[in-house]
Amino acid sequence: MEEKTWEVLELEKILQRLQDCCSSPLGKELALHLRPTTDIQEVQRRQAETGEACDFLRLYPDCLPGVTRDIRPWVERAAAGATLKGEELLAVAGTLNAGRRFRKAVLQAEGPFPLLKGLAARVGDFRRLEEEIAKAVGEDGEVKDEATPRLFQLRRRIRSVQEEIKARLDSYLRSPEMQKYLQDNIYTVRGNRYVLPVKQEYRHQVPGLIHDQSASGATLFIEPMALVELNNELRRLLAAEEQEVEAVLAGLSRMVGEAEEPLLETLEALGRLDFILAKGILSQRMEGVPPAINNSGRWRIQDGRHPLLSGEVVPVTLYLGEDFDILVITGPNTGGKTVTLKTIGLFTLMAQCGLHLPARQAEISGSSLVFADIGDEQSIEQSLSTFSSHMSHIVSLLHRVEPGSLVLLDEIGAGTDPTEGAALAVAILDYLASLGAKVVATTHYSELKVYAYTTPRVENAAVEFDSRTLRPTFRLLIGTPGESNAFIIARRLGLPEEVVERAKGFLSEEQKQVGQMIRSLAEDRRASEQALREAEAIRREARQLQQQKERELEEAGRRAAEMVERAREEARSIVRRARTEVRELMKRLQQALAEEERQEKIKALHLARQQLASLSKEVEDKSEAYGAIPGGAPVSAAPGEEVWVVPLRQRGVILGRPGGEGEVTVQVGNLKVNLKVNELRSLQQGAREKKLSGGWKVLSAPAAGAVKPKIDLRGLTADEACLQADKYLDEVYLAGLKVVSLIHGKGTGALRTALHAYLRSHPLVKGFRFGGAGEGGSGVTIVELK
Repeated sequence: MEEKTWEVLELEKILQRLQDCCSSPLGKELALHLRPTTDIQEVQRRQAETGEACDFLRLYPDCLPGVTRDIRPWVERAAAGATLKGEELLAVAGTLNAGRRFRKAVLQAEGPFPLLKGLAARVGDFRRLEEEIAKAVGEDGEVKDEATPRLFQLRRRIRSVQEEIKARLDSYLRSPEMQKYLQDNIYTVRGNRYVLPVKQEYRHQVPGLIHDQSASGATLFIEPMALVELNNELRRLLAAEEQEVEAVLAGLSRMVGEAEEPLLETLEALGRLDFILAKGILSQRMEGVPPAINNSGRWRIQDGRHPLLSGEVVPVTLYLGEDFDILVITGPNTGGKTVTLKTIGLFTLMAQCGLHLPARQAEISGSSLVFADIGDEQSIEQSLSTFSSHMSHIVSLLHRVEPGSLVLLDEIGAGTDPTEGAALAVAILDYLASLGAKVVATTHYSELKVYAYTTPRVENAAVEFDSRTLRPTFRLLIGTPGESNAFIIARRLGLPEEVVERAKGFLSEEQKQVGQMIRSLAEDRRASEQALREAEAIRREARQLQQQKERELEEAGRRAAEMVERAREEARSIVRRARTEVRELMKRLQQALAEEERQEKIKALHLARQQLASLSKEVEDKSEAYGAIPGGAPVSAAPGEEVWVVPLRQRGVILGRPGGEGEVTVQVGNLKVNLKVNELRSLQQGAREKKLSGGWKVLSAPAAGAVKPKIDLRGLTADEACLQADKYLDEVYLAGLKVVSLIHGKGTGALRTALHAYLRSHPLVKGFRFGGAGEGGSGVTIVELK
């Protein structure tokens, strides 16, 4: 693919934006050298990378590689045996640390990110190298005192000697005799030796070695003889320190060099990760979508926005390669024709680079070469006119076009005699069609509108022009050639009507027919668009009505469920009150002294238990009234039949006979719903008219022999066992038993624990214990009643 096309379509500006999304030099380098490809598998692989990056960033927007350095030159120098500086080693450690932390974050991310995790797995863990560098080199890039024991001793001795030298120099500066010899009351350093600034005329008054003098010669820098030996020792210590520092840096550099291969592989993986995530970031910034990729020469772009246009952008919708292979666009200047050409061309190159496209939806031919002849390219150096320049470029691309190539031609045939230019344009389009190319061309020639109207696989399109405002709307209308607006514009701008009419008289009959055809097509299009808008409004209204009915149905179901729950809670409250009354009667019965009184209490108790049974029946009636009717008979599905609607837990009336799929229409309250017949139950007359009955039946107390002294609760849940035990204790108490056994087994102990908690608060229980030898042991609880 030729770089001239990339330049014309401004691909490099998109790649610059991609670079700006990268955080590392290696990622920026990959973005800079990104080029489109027509290898369909490579295009799909690149798109998969970008799609995975977008998914990752949606879940982990802050998980980025961070700012890293390009440490490849230092790694390669270290591998060649060079010693790196402290700051260079710090950069190596910092980059490796950032890479290691990013590797961990990606590998621990939840979700299927195979491409990113595969690259992250290639990032090495160089923690030991990081630690060695951090231990030896400070944040300022200087080797730390603690790097080696010898360096620590040397620097401590250096500080000691320096302090001794400074103490002696301070004594010189404090001496009144010495002060008159000095140019300034300070000391300084020359050649790593401490000296005093002595006036030229007093040089013999200060014995020592002259190391330097001022530019004027008025000041000599003299090292007092008393400091010569100390300065010599300081020089020896500084030289030893330098050697030790060099040895530390050399050792660390050697570690870096020995890890050259895994380090370079890590840097490559980090750069690739940064580059892939940058593609995801760019997609988010452009509000891009992943394009569908085909290799059949087909394009479909819906509401595409040129990514380099700022402000309010009118989206373009166009398609190519399905019903037609050549699209001829006509319309006014600055109406958006060239932007349309550039949009489809740039979208193709971006997709082939693996980038998402700023559109609502897009499908791109990923295997197509792209050729473009766009813009005024006069060449003064080659003495070429605009026409010659365009024609030279077209001739060049005609030799390189392949089947399925995308060819973009701006103002084809322009710059010469209109008749000859139009004829050339038609011939070029015919030739490109014979090569199997897909073409989008812009023109002002009416001949090309006729050519598109009469030639198979060629279609007209126009950029819309508003004759009222005399401005283009920038909308692309496929299937409609652009009208000539010269007469309309001239009339609105004030050209006399007789001049306009005279101009129309110069048009040939063929030209008038073309104009009439264009107006007819435009009217048909406007009528079709109006019908489409009306149909869409009807569909939208129907959808809103359906959603409203669904909401009402859902609300009805929710209210029904709430009513059932309230009824059940009321029933449970009734049962609780009845149980309390029964237990109170039992307690009073226990306190009775005479057998006759006891029998009367027993009868009262039985009466209470019968009342409890009646209340329980009331509970069942309430639940049945609000809930589904168990065992309800199947419906006959006859119109007018009253039924129970199981999904909604409400009554309804059948309005019609079942349809072909076994569905009937049922009136439920204010709603009409379609339901399966098997979702309905017949409402029995007795079930609709249930009422609580009055009378009470007196039961006699069970005989002691009729109640067993033990009950087996094994296999029940904790709640079920407590309910069974409660009923059993009532019965044995009435039968006059004083000691009974509850068999719960050993198991996990959960059932035993629940039963013991229940027995502690039971009003009839005097005490309980585990079974003894021969009684079942810990698998049985012996209960003593009051």
